[in-house]
Amino acid sequence: MTHFDRRQAIASEEIEAIGQQALQPRLATNVKSYFSLPKRLLDLCLAMLMAPVLVPLIVVLWLLVRSDGGPGFFGHNRVGRHGKHFNCYKLRSMVPDAEVRLQIYLAENSQAAAQWQRDYKLDDDPRITKLGQFLRRSSLDELPQLWNVLRGEMSLVGPRPVTAPELSMYGSRAGIYRSMRPGITGLWQVSGRNSVSYERRVDLDEEYFHRANLLLDLLIIAKTALAVLNRTGR
Repeated sequence: MTHFDRRQAIASEEIEAIGQQALQPRLATNVKSYFSLPKRLLDLCLAMLMAPVLVPLIVVLWLLVRSDGGPGFFGHNRVGRHGKHFNCYKLRSMVPDAEVRLQIYLAENSQAAAQWQRDYKLDDDPRITKLGQFLRRSSLDELPQLWNVLRGEMSLVGPRPVTAPELSMYGSRAGIYRSMRPGITGLWQVSGRNSVSYERRVDLDEEYFHRANLLLDLLIIAKTALAVLNRTGR
């Protein structure tokens, strides 16, 4: 290769590198624009289409959950878009005195305490009722979050809503979480859910932030529907 050819090759590489750098802001802009009006319109349209079917189902499940004397719904404070806090609603899947039982269980079981500290979940959770186990496996306990979607606090697809202490698990990527509305479902749920580590969950949330578009959201919703029918949730 002549000196001229080497200079030409180097120049071509520099132009290609500059071109790739120029695409990065454009990609970020496109993603951010999707998270505003287009994604919100998708949420509203699909939520209103599903409401006539899901609302009667929620009422029936609510009556079943209340049969043990406790409340039918459970609202828990979570961090939403731009760091705003909101009550994330679920059909109650735990015993009424869940928090007390959790603290007693963790105090008596060091392995469970370590798992809770690491993953914010338990393999053998003493708080979950028999009906609650079914609701979790089928993911039907998540249905009341349709109300959160209509209120604009959540999206159909996005990162799972986390508590304020849990957000620290995101480290330097907490800003990515806060830039999106939390979702009823997301990449984590259709990529293994409880079989993946919390670090991998954060990776998937970051991946979704960069890849988010209409087709990806529809694909995740379709995969979630299949998981619900197969009762593979937890």
